[in-house]
Amino acid sequence: MLCGGLRLTTMDLTLMPRNLVESVEREGRQAWLATLSSSIEDLSRRWSLVVGAPFQPGGQTAWVAPARDADGNERVLKVAWRHWEASHEVDGLRQWDGAGAIRLHAHAELDDTVALLLERCLPGDSLASRPETEQDVIVSGLLRRLWLTPALGNFRPLQVMCEAWADEFEAKSGRVRTALDPGLARAGIQLFRMLPTTANKTVLLCTDLHAENVLAAEREPWLVIDPKPHLGDPTYDALQHMLNCGDRLGANPAALARRMAELLGLDPERLLLWLFARCVQESPDRPELALVARRIAPT
Repeated sequence: MLCGGLRLTTMDLTLMPRNLVESVEREGRQAWLATLSSSIEDLSRRWSLVVGAPFQPGGQTAWVAPARDADGNERVLKVAWRHWEASHEVDGLRQWDGAGAIRLHAHAELDDTVALLLERCLPGDSLASRPETEQDVIVSGLLRRLWLTPALGNFRPLQVMCEAWADEFEAKSGRVRTALDPGLARAGIQLFRMLPTTANKTVLLCTDLHAENVLAAEREPWLVIDPKPHLGDPTYDALQHMLNCGDRLGANPAALARRMAELLGLDPERLLLWLFARCVQESPDRPELALVARRIAPT
């Protein structure tokens, strides 16, 4: 049964997560969307699930909904299109095996679709509802637990992701005017390419850990969802949370970097370099980060 007995179709957008609908249009994934209903039906039969209406507003690359299995266990069904940044999500969840992250109960691949049957977090409140200073402590504690030397999986190095994002930045910079001086932009993106190669420690990274991706649960107080695992410098993993703390980042980026470095046991100067490089890389889409980059640019 789907969505309380209603059949999901590509035309019935009232049952589609709003963020996913917008992303499908932006990314040209209409062909994938046309197969979504049949994929959900297939997976529901395969795993003997009763599936509810999807979570709103949802994510950018997946249809995600609560489900109940044949034994009455609460689960979450995630049906995503193949996305290179998240290509090792299954491997990462297997490696962590519920230690700080949600548990993976099953997964399947259907053409260009990847499906995961996941532990459900209840009550499921996002950490984003808590004060940011509390978020700092919880995010840092979770990251320290996730930073393992993996025994499973064939994870890609962080450098692969940074090189791809640097290429995207340079392509955008060639098409549109950016808010950064060209010299500063070049310095930042060169640093973004170089920093992954100079790490003195390599661990399994989440790479997208921020308060929206941490949910309140019963098994543990907080669990990480939606990781995008890579292998590399643990210093990188502090960045996404910092970028989501817009007011503090804009007011005093160096102070925020020092706080997160202390909580995570990292070199604050290296974290500040990473923050500068990432702000440059993100600046075409987030012009306010160009101001941060100017303030913390290496001298």
